[in-house]
Amino acid sequence: MRIAVIGAGAVGGTIAALLDRGGHDVEVTARGDNLEAIRANGLALSGAWGDHVARVEANERLTRAPQLAVVATKALDAASALRDNAEWLRGIPVVVVQNGLHAVTTARRVLRHSDIVGGLALFAASYLSPAVVAVTTDGSTCLGNERNGLEVRYAADVLGAVMPVTTTLNFAGAQWSKLIVNQINALPAITGLSAQDTIADRSLRRVLTRSMREAVRVGIASDIRFAKLQGLSNGALRLFGALPLWIGQVLPLVMKWRMGSTPNPGSTLQSIRRGQKTEIDYLNGAIADAALAAGTSAPVNAALVALVHEVEGTGVFLTPEQVVARIPAG
Repeated sequence: MRIAVIGAGAVGGTIAALLDRGGHDVEVTARGDNLEAIRANGLALSGAWGDHVARVEANERLTRAPQLAVVATKALDAASALRDNAEWLRGIPVVVVQNGLHAVTTARRVLRHSDIVGGLALFAASYLSPAVVAVTTDGSTCLGNERNGLEVRYAADVLGAVMPVTTTLNFAGAQWSKLIVNQINALPAITGLSAQDTIADRSLRRVLTRSMREAVRVGIASDIRFAKLQGLSNGALRLFGALPLWIGQVLPLVMKWRMGSTPNPGSTLQSIRRGQKTEIDYLNGAIADAALAAGTSAPVNAALVALVHEVEGTGVFLTPEQVVARIPAG
């Protein structure tokens, strides 16, 4: 099958390599050094799902019509990437694998004549160097939209043959559950530490627990029913949101245990290290925006957004002590 993967970074590169290993005819889009390296050496995958070098077609934009497309750019690049490739995506199922809350609505606004499937990558992948990606923690990719029609089942059948896939009837709730998990991204980007080292630091773990608890409370204020995801459930998250801070820290510790021993930098720190803009406005920033819409506030998440942007601008990481001093008391 002809399949396009738009955005061959950590997640997109992993998906493209797995599809190539499964025998599909894959075209990827990439830019700069990554594009040149894929053309010269292939796309190298390693880690939890084994090793494979994918000899895929690679271009800045698609050059042919696929039968299925996967969009795996950062959330901030999604609209422009979809517009750039719209002529080849008309009338086919398009799976948008992205963080945040607006992946499906953004894609539908640009691709009015395509069936859009939302996707959430629940595995952890790292972009090690141009054309080299590694799966540091395995997991499924969750697919769905508000109706879970034929397009969702079609995408699940194709992708599920090469990687773990689940579907959900509550994709909006799944996006919110993933946002809670993605709370781990901000602090590594601010400090330069791995996710595991961030959680191991007692002071940073308290900040993370506060931001996660704040995010859960914003979701509840927004009338969200959290979907079951990565061991989390609606009931468990609502209980977490009500627990005292000292008990709530158990959840980040469980997350650390599930990550294993391979250092997980998180996608936001990976962007910082490459000198690229992060998608923090679509992670913690989405919580702050949802809080305003619900008539409440999210001061910890707003502060974390500001600190990530500060590091983006200066290139200087903060110490745990500096981070704690900049987070509103509570």
